[in-house]
Amino acid sequence: MSADAKEILQLDDVAIRFAGDSGDGMQLTGTKFTDETALAGNDLSTYPDFPAEIRAPAGTMAGVSGYQIHFSSHDIHTPADRVDLLIAFNPAALRANVDDMRSQGMVIINSDAFTSKAMARAGYDEDPRPGLGDRYKLVEVPLTTLNREALQGLSLTQREIDRCKNFFALGLLCWLYSRPMEATERWLSTKFSGDVLEANLRTLKAGFAFGETTELFPAHYVVPSAKIEAGTYRNITGNTALAWGIVAAGVQMNRPVYLGAYPITPASDVLHEVARHRNFGVKTFQAEDEIAAASSTIGAAFAGHLAVTISSGPGFILKQEALGLAVMVELPLVVINVQRSGPATGSPTKTEQGDLLAALYGRHSQSPLPVLAPSTPSDCFSTVLEAFRIAVRFMTPVVVLSEGYLANSAEPWKIPDVSELERSEIVFAKAEDAATFEPYRRDPDILARPWAIPGTPGLEHRIGGLTKEDVTGNVVYGPENHQRMVDLRAEKIARIADEIPAIAVEGPDSGPLLVVGWGGTLGSITAAVEAARAAGHTVSQIHLRHLNPLPADLGDVLGRFERVLCPELNEGQLAMMLRSRYLLNVRSFSKITGQPFKVWEIRERIEAILKEEP
Repeated sequence: MSADAKEILQLDDVAIRFAGDSGDGMQLTGTKFTDETALAGNDLSTYPDFPAEIRAPAGTMAGVSGYQIHFSSHDIHTPADRVDLLIAFNPAALRANVDDMRSQGMVIINSDAFTSKAMARAGYDEDPRPGLGDRYKLVEVPLTTLNREALQGLSLTQREIDRCKNFFALGLLCWLYSRPMEATERWLSTKFSGDVLEANLRTLKAGFAFGETTELFPAHYVVPSAKIEAGTYRNITGNTALAWGIVAAGVQMNRPVYLGAYPITPASDVLHEVARHRNFGVKTFQAEDEIAAASSTIGAAFAGHLAVTISSGPGFILKQEALGLAVMVELPLVVINVQRSGPATGSPTKTEQGDLLAALYGRHSQSPLPVLAPSTPSDCFSTVLEAFRIAVRFMTPVVVLSEGYLANSAEPWKIPDVSELERSEIVFAKAEDAATFEPYRRDPDILARPWAIPGTPGLEHRIGGLTKEDVTGNVVYGPENHQRMVDLRAEKIARIADEIPAIAVEGPDSGPLLVVGWGGTLGSITAAVEAARAAGHTVSQIHLRHLNPLPADLGDVLGRFERVLCPELNEGQLAMMLRSRYLLNVRSFSKITGQPFKVWEIRERIEAILKEEP
């Protein structure tokens, strides 16, 4: 069959998963396919799934790395529950992922990798291929052989040649789904040179040509561009959005930024990305441990910098003593926790929402501070900007709870007009105010103190971790003073609720069921609610960014519904908070598998609750 005779079929949406050994370049392959998909104008959502081991034994289930992309001609919310096409580079990748395929979907395997030894290492007692044809469209492609043939004559070792086979697969998939390849070719030319560059370009084009000429694929597909708001877009992950939000905060507030951090999965990428932007007046410090990272951040805030520290769950816990000091001295800083599956080392590359109660109550004594949670990868940008705004306005540490799923997933992001980003006025005490300076006075409306930069003549004042009297700053251990200071700090945080926007209810303002979520569950909840409505059910939805203080109208909103369902990737921490705060029977729906919610899981729970008697 000639290439010209091949049929082109139009699809509304497609979900693809690249799967192979952790050394096969699956994350890079998926990322490049995602970039080309974004340039084609599709809406998309991705889900990279890393092995927990740095380098698990090759060909084993523990070493399987996957990258899933769902792209569409219309708005989508998740990477998809089921996969339309799986490309498996070895038997372990097939075994680990095939159960997520939709019925009659396409499975492309690297037939060269299906040796008896490799299949046994993956846990197969017999060759799985004969049974696959009944459930899926199985396509066997000798990727290793074809890649080697394409790269004959280059001065590369056999190992170097075999490492290029992921780009043969990328070229094949670009042909199969009518993706451009120019951006990938430009990227390769910036990363490599000589025979390495030639090898990757050659095998990429060979994969595309193979799809055109082979009779294994009688048709290929096109997914039309999505209708989106006009503007300039780029792909962005949650970690990149966090980093850019940190840099943008310094520009918008006209202050130098200081990031103190200790590397930890999955938060380290933020430190790396911020360090690339020193031209914006950003300072980064890789500390010797988490305690030093947090403590140095307090020092930077004292010196007048926009201070931020970032970690994941274990490191976030190590920062708590320092955060207690930051609460006591009332200095503005932002603490980002990219949550991961635990406890302890746990499953460091998997996602979870298990740190909400730690963020609220993990410090000793009464140490309230604001807690915010982004809901999508791109929302990480605006959430960090808001966190800095709250920190400097109310002179308080602010916690941002991201998640591993948001950190590594990507979506299209409309690059904002910088002139439209909100600028925050920072109230500094000035040297000319020295004659009347009252370093401990509070704004009567928001109870925040002025930010007095040390070294400014006439603004000398006392600061530290001991309990002090509010007006003079003198150390006072009396019980009445201690109670007053605890109440003042709590009231300051509570008044933030006055500036939180009213809750936007998606769907009817009252009714039989309200689904409440927070963080990265937004996509799955939204898709499930939309599916339930399409089936004729009356369901409403709200999603919370502000977890402390909670929005002032939340109790009123919850009370207008007969039932409330709260899906979370923990054992029901937000649900417990809502029950105790509003004395309502909030139904908890928990999942702690290291994986995001599937849409069908939430939809089934919605339908089950609606069948119950009120």
